Amino acid sequence: MHASMYMIGVDIGTTSTKSVLFEESGKVAGQATVEYPLYTPSPVVAEQDPDEIFRAVVQTLRSVMDRSGIDPGRVLFVSFSSAMHSLIAVDGEGRPLTRSITWGDNRSAAWAERLREDGTGHAIYLRTGTPIHPMSPLTKLMWLRESQSELFRTASRFISIKEYVFAKLFGEYVVDHSIASATGLMNLERLDWDEEALAAAGVTADRLSRLVPTTYTLAGLNEAYARETGLAADTPFIVGASDGVLSNLGVGAIEPGVVAATIGTSGAIRTVTDRPAVDPKGRTFCYALTERHWVIGGPVNNGGVLLRWAREEFGSSVSETAKRLKIDPNDLLMDIAAKVPPGSEGLLFHPYMTGERSPLWDANARGSFFGLTLHHGKEHMLRAVLEGVIFNLYTVLLAVEERIGRPRRIHATGGFARSALWRQMMADIFDQELVVPESFESSCLGAAVLGLYATGRIGSLNVAAGMVGATHRHAPDPAHAAVYHKLLPIFINVSRSLKDEYRAIAAFQRELAGD
Repeated sequence: MHASMYMIGVDIGTTSTKSVLFEESGKVAGQATVEYPLYTPSPVVAEQDPDEIFRAVVQTLRSVMDRSGIDPGRVLFVSFSSAMHSLIAVDGEGRPLTRSITWGDNRSAAWAERLREDGTGHAIYLRTGTPIHPMSPLTKLMWLRESQSELFRTASRFISIKEYVFAKLFGEYVVDHSIASATGLMNLERLDWDEEALAAAGVTADRLSRLVPTTYTLAGLNEAYARETGLAADTPFIVGASDGVLSNLGVGAIEPGVVAATIGTSGAIRTVTDRPAVDPKGRTFCYALTERHWVIGGPVNNGGVLLRWAREEFGSSVSETAKRLKIDPNDLLMDIAAKVPPGSEGLLFHPYMTGERSPLWDANARGSFFGLTLHHGKEHMLRAVLEGVIFNLYTVLLAVEERIGRPRRIHATGGFARSALWRQMMADIFDQELVVPESFESSCLGAAVLGLYATGRIGSLNVAAGMVGATHRHAPDPAHAAVYHKLLPIFINVSRSLKDEYRAIAAFQRELAGD
């Protein structure tokens, strides 16, 4: 009888790194998570320590190996998922000269606006698929070149956090097409660095990593790190892809017309096409999964983070009450919101508390309540916050629908999917049936499936659908959908009318903060 074989999916996220041990069938056999801080000394700065993240990778790998007790020889491979848009300057020895500048860092906002206004940015977007926004390493490099010119000049390379991890483990600088396609620097059609984008950033290709497919395999793990992780030195490491595209794979949203709608801390709408596709209006991204699988969609900054904000600001007594009743505070918040009818009796919330990416791509956007009257209470405001997050995500879906038509199926994932109210709200606002996949470890599972594909153990990525069960299904309530249908145009028109006011209030806030 043959011993079972295993695979490990690693997801380097914004707030933590997670390693999940899977049986070859996709069943979870063990997992470990290590959190780390996000350094935000001012409202526009969002950085992380590369070495804290590297230690988290090593530690989680060690933990799943120790807890499982399996022989290292039974690990088929380790495959990686990673957050996008990070940037680290390193010296010739690979030592960081900066922290990891994350997607949430807004210091390059002025450079993004300059690129958009002179037309150069849109031309670059049409070739690279990354919208012009301060999240992009392209604009980060422009900011770094001007604000820290000496550091920029002396840096040997500019890399992402995943490249940093692999350079330490294997002594090799490689970047997969998926992470590279989110930099604003890679030409989607040629799968090579884009010369005009490099010129705008002020770098040459030799200061970036070597481009490789997402199925590229690294071998010869550093002996010291093999001992630290508990893995065999000859364990194959699959370079993998970005967390967004692998999440689609991990929830079975890989076929044409199937859309993944995700709300975690932030959120996204994503679907897979067989060729690169960009939006003439610049509202959506296009990132690589493989040479034959491309993910289009749009990310939003403001998802579950607003539930936490609402709990802290509107529910000062919620935590104590929940503790007394021995229930989750979020469950109690949902019970309160459920008492208010759909549409919050005419109260809308625009959820741009941390600026916004798709579809506005405006770092200056700010949150607001609209339609507030003396009749409205905290419970209305709470429900409006939940609805505003879904309204905003639906505007992204509308942009995607212009490319693919009405979706055949919506797969909903992320922390929000734990709430029956929020799931039903999405079904009603989207006016479409919602399927919630069984697995919450979508990026790690996606990485593992990609690893199976890379090592030739499966012939198609479509097998992922067989590894993902359906936990919940929600059909839209026609009466609720009709209410939301009336409110959606108002939601859209208000946000589109405030661009100048967003800019002015953001400038005022930056002045107060001394930025």
